[in-house]
Amino acid sequence: MNIETTPIKDLIIINPSVYNDDRGYFYESYNQRFFRDKGIYTNFVQDNQSYSTKNVLRGLHFQNMVPQAKLVRCVVGEIYDVVVDLRKSSETYKQWFGIKLSEENKKMMFVPKGFAHGFLTLSDHAIFHYKCDELYMATTDAGINFKDEDLKIDWGIDTNLIITSEKDRVLPRLSDIEKELLF
Repeated sequence: MNIETTPIKDLIIINPSVYNDDRGYFYESYNQRFFRDKGIYTNFVQDNQSYSTKNVLRGLHFQNMVPQAKLVRCVVGEIYDVVVDLRKSSETYKQWFGIKLSEENKKMMFVPKGFAHGFLTLSDHAIFHYKCDELYMATTDAGINFKDEDLKIDWGIDTNLIITSEKDRVLPRLSDIEKELLF
């Protein structure tokens, strides 16, 4: 595995070492020792997986009182993964970062605590997997609207073509909840 840095502090991309042969491929998708050697002392306690069809957007979600660090990857298909830095003390507060994660490139992204996270399915279907260092708690579940004009996230498609849940469609703008952020 090797690590790519991003313009946002502590947000990293992981490129696994992939071993291909006539049977298919093998790669290590997580190794605690590797992460600790890189200074990431995260203890993952929950794994989640979702299936989505083309143009489905899930997000931008976060847990406010019990924030989660995540290790995210696309197992099948291709997605455009986006995070927004919600850490008020960060030099990159309110900045976003996006990357294509796919079955083909096998890239993973480590998302530290204090970020909103969402993704858009680019392929006909996608299976998305993520590890979390805190359990999901519905009482702390929060989010930001993917169309927030202040963030200016470029999803790469006409946002009118995006399919979301009703819950995600009515999420507030960041400016409407900024005072409530605990990061």
